[in-house]
Amino acid sequence: MKHETIQKLCSCGVLAAVICVLSPFSVPIGPVPVAFANLAIFLAVYLLGWKWGTVSCLVYLLVGLAGLPVFSGFGSGAAKLLGPTGGYLLGYLPMALVGGWIIDHTRSKWLHALGLVLGTALCYLLGTAWFCWQGGYTVGAALGLCVTPFIPFDLGKIVIAIGLGSLLRHRLAQAGFYKEKRVAR
Repeated sequence: MKHETIQKLCSCGVLAAVICVLSPFSVPIGPVPVAFANLAIFLAVYLLGWKWGTVSCLVYLLVGLAGLPVFSGFGSGAAKLLGPTGGYLLGYLPMALVGGWIIDHTRSKWLHALGLVLGTALCYLLGTAWFCWQGGYTVGAALGLCVTPFIPFDLGKIVIAIGLGSLLRHRLAQAGFYKEKRVAR
């Protein structure tokens, strides 16, 4: 294996562990808690890029599916992943793909923020559709319970991820662990 591939695999494992450690801690405000998983996923895609960041997110979901208590509120298993709020967990994958892809292909922090907002919107869309289907809620009720209260928190997490992600990228590049990609302007 190439040195770069081993480094990416190790980095992916470390960031999957970070997601697993941060995710169980949440603030319950209704049927869907304010979780720190998306902040950790934002950082993963910021540092690893869309491919490996999404893989680290997938590893997190598989670890939770296997029964380790890594979901919000220290939940785990298929019942949590396929339950009413499971669509938000599954929505982390398109969130990582879209947000990470835009981060990888642009230099502007405003575009990075837009990418993370679009990714989060996809997570909301998938999660809300799943919540309505599983719980028998109307779209309006689901939005009121599962989306509207989270928008300010998620915007704050995006700001934190961009600031911290940018700083960590710079420090890792200085240490020789991260190579900046050249992006056309």
